[in-house]
Amino acid sequence: MKLYITVSFLFFNAYLVFAQPFLNLKDIITHADYKTKLLSDYNMMADGVYYLTTGLKIENNIDSVYITKHNLIDSTERHQNILFAKKLYINGKPIFPAGFTFNNDESKLLINQKPTTIYRHSSYTTYFVYDLKSTILTPLSDKQEQMFPTFSPKGDAIAFIYKNNIYIKNLISNKEAQITKDGELNKIKNGWADWVYEEEFSEPVYFAWNADGTKLAFVRFDESKVKEFNMEIFNGNSYPDKESFKYPKAGEANSTVSLLIYDITTAKTKSVALGKNPDIYIPRIKWTNDAATLSYEKLNRLQNNLELHFVNIKTWVDQIILTETSTTYVDITDNLTFVDNTGFIWSSESSGYNHLYFYNLNGTLINQITNGNWDVVDLKAFDPSSKKLYFTSTEYGQMNRTLFSININGNEKAQLTSANGTANPKFLKGFKYFLNSYSDINTPPVYTLHSINGDIVKVLESHQTLNDKKNEHVTTNKTYFSFKNSDSILLHGWMKLPNNFDPRKKYPVYMYAYNGPGSNASANQWNNFDYWWHSLLNQEGYIVTCVDGRGTMGRGKDFKHSTFMQLGHYETKDQIEAAQYLSNLEYIDRDRIGFQGWSFGGYLASLLISKGADYFKAAIAVAPVTNWKYYDNIYTERFLQTPQSNKLGYENNSPINFAKNIKGNFLLIHGSADDNVHYQNSMELANELVKHNIAFDFMVYPNKNHGIYGGQTRLHLYTKMLEFIKAKL
Repeated sequence: MKLYITVSFLFFNAYLVFAQPFLNLKDIITHADYKTKLLSDYNMMADGVYYLTTGLKIENNIDSVYITKHNLIDSTERHQNILFAKKLYINGKPIFPAGFTFNNDESKLLINQKPTTIYRHSSYTTYFVYDLKSTILTPLSDKQEQMFPTFSPKGDAIAFIYKNNIYIKNLISNKEAQITKDGELNKIKNGWADWVYEEEFSEPVYFAWNADGTKLAFVRFDESKVKEFNMEIFNGNSYPDKESFKYPKAGEANSTVSLLIYDITTAKTKSVALGKNPDIYIPRIKWTNDAATLSYEKLNRLQNNLELHFVNIKTWVDQIILTETSTTYVDITDNLTFVDNTGFIWSSESSGYNHLYFYNLNGTLINQITNGNWDVVDLKAFDPSSKKLYFTSTEYGQMNRTLFSININGNEKAQLTSANGTANPKFLKGFKYFLNSYSDINTPPVYTLHSINGDIVKVLESHQTLNDKKNEHVTTNKTYFSFKNSDSILLHGWMKLPNNFDPRKKYPVYMYAYNGPGSNASANQWNNFDYWWHSLLNQEGYIVTCVDGRGTMGRGKDFKHSTFMQLGHYETKDQIEAAQYLSNLEYIDRDRIGFQGWSFGGYLASLLISKGADYFKAAIAVAPVTNWKYYDNIYTERFLQTPQSNKLGYENNSPINFAKNIKGNFLLIHGSADDNVHYQNSMELANELVKHNIAFDFMVYPNKNHGIYGGQTRLHLYTKMLEFIKAKL
């Protein structure tokens, strides 16, 4: 009987192994069945009920595009075409829209073709204006490579950027005015952020219309004193092309910024006095609901003093309305929201957790809106009619993102989505409905339409195909675990075990993390590609884990800011101690623990294989910072201040200074056209490794940026990493 049971058990397990379809890299990278679908952007109309889509139509044997109006609730009900294919022609050539936006009264459409990306948030393309009443389609401008076109509040003009200058197109007279004339490549940028603002303040557009469309405020960036960074682009020519752009590194000179206001009526521009110290940042500009009052945020170089200013453009009186200070740093957000003409909503970590506050227009606190030992992650929306705020928070734990509503007075707080998992809502015009993407760490996102009180109206996408693939491959679920580090701080992470896990065996471990300031790699949400990549590693017999150490978000200011002035120190320590914790589990092969990370995670990988050489057999560093003096100043100085004032903080936490300690297997990967973490980082580290005669593997992807993608690149990259893992870990 015992023999029979044992044989049957072995047979059953063998059946599972051989019946289970084998995951392969090519499928999970290229096949649509392994990808999440995009949640439709829903170009909503002002009534909050109807939306627009583009469709394909064949006319005179030519594929053309038309735009159709739909009812949000009854998506099968088609309404009139508001833009027919025959209208989408300019000089006999068809126009193929990639996107479109309405002006405020929905009398005109701004239509764009497929954009060309410049940096992380900026792009350019050609735009067209379609007048719904006259049914006439016209080019926005005869100038190509237009950027950031923005309707005026009345919809009678559009401001845009072309070659670092600002233009305004009057849609009534059809005349175009050039507002600035000094724009010049690598010298002056008007209304468009310099590289470091765009990357680190996550904002490329620095111009804005006032409430009545009579003024345009903009920031001018003088990059003259910023040093250039040069990259070679290999295009098969005898001599490589060169790409140069201004990139201020830690401790180096920044752009000098000016704040200006252009008067449409007088065609004159006037500057706002920003003070005697030119070494400042203007991370945000935003008009209040009063057309005569502009707000701007002024941040000092050390980023620990943030001032909210109001400028009255009638009297030109500039007032500091609110000041946010910190012994560490102050984060920049987009939570500033004006409430009628009575006050504004502001977010702050001053209580020890990130919360929302309501101030009057003089900067006097009216009331704290949210409160508790948890962080508001995002202010998603504010409904000016009901005075309700909609926000996501970590009230149910660092890993979760739950949606709540609350009145501006802090009352009637209501939970609108599950406590477990991640809600990512988008509120639609009219505040009748919101779209939500919900997922957890083991469940692909479900896209749903909700009424404003949170009730589900209908399911838009359940990703059944992805769930079928999970079942087909019999993948294992990630499970959360916690442990205390040597400083008695509880750290959280997840673990994903091989399919036929046997606790009596010893398994190698593939650790993965990002762990940069304000991140959460162990968040309770679906991460599509990583799920399949980690499942493939499970298939190869590896346990996969991820731990969020100190510096990550969702656990209050002290936890997030604990890495200040020693960026990388506690993060490295926590990952080493995570490896130590894992090595003490009975089913872990302590001699086969590896780590892989990208960007800040790649930086950690470089430190772990050197500072943690006794605990890691192998590490893969993709696009790592290897010396903090090579990285941009806004990011680096926020957490380390300047190299001149914190020499030890830079030296003690730069991998290049510890390369000589590497004993394990190390794979270094970088894109040669990485405009963010420059290829210089890996080349300098490689030079140091050669200097100490340390063997390592090195892979360079020509002309690829920080994302290292395009064509077969991702397949090649992950094939390289998989082969390294199987051979060296």
